[in-house]
Amino acid sequence: MNKNRRNFLLGTSAVAATAAVAGYKDTIKTAVTFSKDGKNLKDEIYGNSLTPEGEIRKNFIKNDDFEIRNSVCNGCVTNCGVRVKINRKSNEIVKVTGNPYNPLSTDPWLPYETSIRDSFTILGKDSSFSSLYRSTACSRGNVVFDKAKDPFRVLKPLKRVGKRGENKWKEIEIEQLLEEITEGGNLFNEGHVDGLKAIRDIKTPLNKQHPEFGPKSNQLCILGTGDDGRKAFMVHRFRLSFGTHNYQGHTSTCGLSMRAGEASYLGDFKKYPHLKPDFENCEYLLTIGTSPAQAGNPFKRQAKLLAKARVEKSLKCVTVTPMLTNSDSIAAGDMSQWIPVIPGGDLAFVMGMLQVIINEKLYNKEYLSLPSIQAQKNANDASYSNATHLVIQDKEGFNKILKDKKDALVIDEKTNELKKASEVQNAKLFVDQEVTYNNKTFKVKSAMTLLKESANLYSLDFYEKESGVSKNVIIKTAKEFTSHGRKSAVDCHGGTMHTTGFYTTYAIMMLGAMVGNLNYKGGMSAGGGRYKDFKGSMYNLLGYKGKVKPKGYRIDKTRTAYEKTAEYKNKVKNGQNPYPAKDTWYPLTNALESEIITNSANEYPYKLKALISWNANFMYGQSGSHHLKKLLEDPKKSVPLMIAIDPFINETSKYADYIVPDSIIYETWGVTSAWSGYVTKLNTAKFPTIKPKQATFKNGEPICMDSFMIELGKKLNLPGFGKNAIKGKNKKTYSLDKPEDFYIRAFENIAMDKTPVPDISDEEIKLAALEPYVNTLKRICGKNWRKTAFVMSRGGRFEDKKAGYKDDKLSHPYTKNHVCVFNESLGKTKHSFTGKNFSGVPSFYKQQLANGEAFENLYSKEQFPLAAFSYKSNVLSAPSVSGKRMQHLRYTTYVDLNPISAKKYNLIQGDIVSVNSPNGAIKAMVRLRNGLYPNTIGIEHGLGRDGLGAEDILVNNKKINGIIRRKSGININKLGLLDSSRIFATISDFVVGSNARQAIPVKITKI
Repeated sequence: MNKNRRNFLLGTSAVAATAAVAGYKDTIKTAVTFSKDGKNLKDEIYGNSLTPEGEIRKNFIKNDDFEIRNSVCNGCVTNCGVRVKINRKSNEIVKVTGNPYNPLSTDPWLPYETSIRDSFTILGKDSSFSSLYRSTACSRGNVVFDKAKDPFRVLKPLKRVGKRGENKWKEIEIEQLLEEITEGGNLFNEGHVDGLKAIRDIKTPLNKQHPEFGPKSNQLCILGTGDDGRKAFMVHRFRLSFGTHNYQGHTSTCGLSMRAGEASYLGDFKKYPHLKPDFENCEYLLTIGTSPAQAGNPFKRQAKLLAKARVEKSLKCVTVTPMLTNSDSIAAGDMSQWIPVIPGGDLAFVMGMLQVIINEKLYNKEYLSLPSIQAQKNANDASYSNATHLVIQDKEGFNKILKDKKDALVIDEKTNELKKASEVQNAKLFVDQEVTYNNKTFKVKSAMTLLKESANLYSLDFYEKESGVSKNVIIKTAKEFTSHGRKSAVDCHGGTMHTTGFYTTYAIMMLGAMVGNLNYKGGMSAGGGRYKDFKGSMYNLLGYKGKVKPKGYRIDKTRTAYEKTAEYKNKVKNGQNPYPAKDTWYPLTNALESEIITNSANEYPYKLKALISWNANFMYGQSGSHHLKKLLEDPKKSVPLMIAIDPFINETSKYADYIVPDSIIYETWGVTSAWSGYVTKLNTAKFPTIKPKQATFKNGEPICMDSFMIELGKKLNLPGFGKNAIKGKNKKTYSLDKPEDFYIRAFENIAMDKTPVPDISDEEIKLAALEPYVNTLKRICGKNWRKTAFVMSRGGRFEDKKAGYKDDKLSHPYTKNHVCVFNESLGKTKHSFTGKNFSGVPSFYKQQLANGEAFENLYSKEQFPLAAFSYKSNVLSAPSVSGKRMQHLRYTTYVDLNPISAKKYNLIQGDIVSVNSPNGAIKAMVRLRNGLYPNTIGIEHGLGRDGLGAEDILVNNKKINGIIRRKSGININKLGLLDSSRIFATISDFVVGSNARQAIPVKITKI
């Protein structure tokens, strides 16, 4: 026998043995042994291929058995544009491909006014442009649509009949559900529960002794998830009509450390702007804690652009992660590099780079010395920084920037004089001296001096030890990064979700300041923006009479400094040291979903009375959430009334009192954009591509988040719902009775923004399968209905590719603020435990509790010698794992272990082990994996479910058996830590409170 063939067969036998454990026995056995077992093909030539949606002769001829609509995929949070093929008879989706008009699905994308018919012809196999405009859906997008007919989908309203968390339910009519949650009462024979009607009091303080808490209406909290295009409706139409301060998305369990660090860099803790590389044109890309082509956002677009840039241009992509990922490719040769790093060691690595860049003067001095917008314009630059601004070091005014009114003061590089920044072209970069201003002497340091001092607090040897990256690699990377100037870029994401993730991201972004890459082609972009949608030329859909401006404290203790609280003031009044506070406060943070349940249970600052969870799932996504189970199981401890709006019963909604069905992918309305990673204007438009399957209201509208909130708003007599709720710019008013009344008007705003789009033809209406919407469009949009339909037919509105650049700069630059080498808001903020100011520049800190206690002093290496981290898959994502099709791509997940580490613990592939942290434990199967940092454990995120059909449920006394595969795999968050320095809370970033799910100290033992 041929030796290579013998080795192959030996290998396949091993694969078959391993796969049998994972549930693939029959499938793999057939595949790897070349067996002929299996189902017969439908056709000897074409196999089981799908019937085509049309054929191309001279032009595209549509097959009328199918409808083809452009929509948006929610298989992950990227929101790619897709083209959906629907069987007209069965109303089922049979295939999903990319939308060739949408930049998130292809590059280049079709010019916006390309006809629908031509869009098919161009993509045909015989077209010379087919490979150029080829538009695809990723593996998730190709399988996630089977959620529509999932057997565990909630199609009718449910009310719990057992105790919370027991998964015992009965179906009820939607009218009964509305009545009970509105009026309250003894709903479960567990005592009286206030309904939303009683809670919605925007005048009476929820605590008379503490009116600063705000009104009773603050005792409702709404939890959301990623923005699928409907967040604006929930926030502006319901939350701000109800009058509660409390809406939190999933950011604290997803990427808040990254978002907050970038907000600090750009000086905007209110709107939290977000940067991404110009993937297409950068020459050196340093990605830390994220993996292009495997994770990150926009997932598919960046993968394609990076592949093209490495092959067709000269991009080098360097990935800094604990595990070798798909981002590193042998095929790319020297244009690809993996730098292994200890989990949580990324901050030390970057601080080491900053030390090298500053000490060896590798930075862009000309850029950093520009002190103002005037100097920027004079130099024809694309941004400026506050590197030369002077920061007060005296006790009085400490960490404030010295200013003449709003104008920062600097030292003129030419004259060495103290002047207003607006009067200086180039300012002195390194300053450490006393200055006199208005007859007062100040000790000051420039922002760049503070950064230099911070970077030099520790040696390169120290940074090497803490990061696990040799100092030679740190030096080489710093030099190589700066050598590409403004065409060097950085990216980071979920890998920064550890206790020092905020400063890690701030430091990573600071590398961009060193080369001055903001708003440059090949540098960093805040995105191309969007056409006006919810607030546009035709309607302001977010404004209405009676909209409430919330008051008081938020339940997550964000947006408020501890020094402004009554607790602080009372301690000072009584002569007490005000520090530490009873618990942490996070004035620089926008939202903390991970703090809601514990804060309510601790009654600090107050207790909630009701929670609406809209597709939220903190019980799966929050590290350490297993500690919250007892709180959620007892309504009296956590929240008395919990309403989940969810198409499935997930790990969080299983603890609800009521479940309201929601639409799922391709059934929903919405307007989305992209986070970043694009440089042209972009809006996607979603509308029901297939008919929703859930129960309806009496008006025939399917029950979903939007329709439910409309009916609940009417039931509560809230402003902004029902008759005359929407006001047009023509001063006419319109009713809001159905979601289409809101979203189609947003589509009309998009269509009419600036230069209106063309009218759609009757032929295109048919090709885009918009006939069912024509009458509705005419009713809502009047004379603009054809333009609105034009937007719907293309799945949104997309600026042409050529509009992204002006010479060497971006056409849509970030201009709302300057780059902050020193962030004054951060530097003036004090930690609510220690009373010490935060560092206003990136600084190194070890993994720690909220009070500053280092992990290494609490969890010894002898007891917990390994560090666990999670990583994102190129296949799995939290929204897509439940589908039956997904199991063919990824059946289960493992504890990934380096063979060197495995040998140390006498483990082999397939061993069942227990992994224990100080506060949690999991059982799992070992998978040996080269390309993993020694003494670490990697866990793929997405499986290990306790909801979404993984467990048995009882509905109307009928048992629905859980699907074993959905419970397969592991969830790293069950290893999550409690912060022993706080009242009762899971571990988090010590500055912004983001949930810490990386760098968890663990030990491993064979079972």
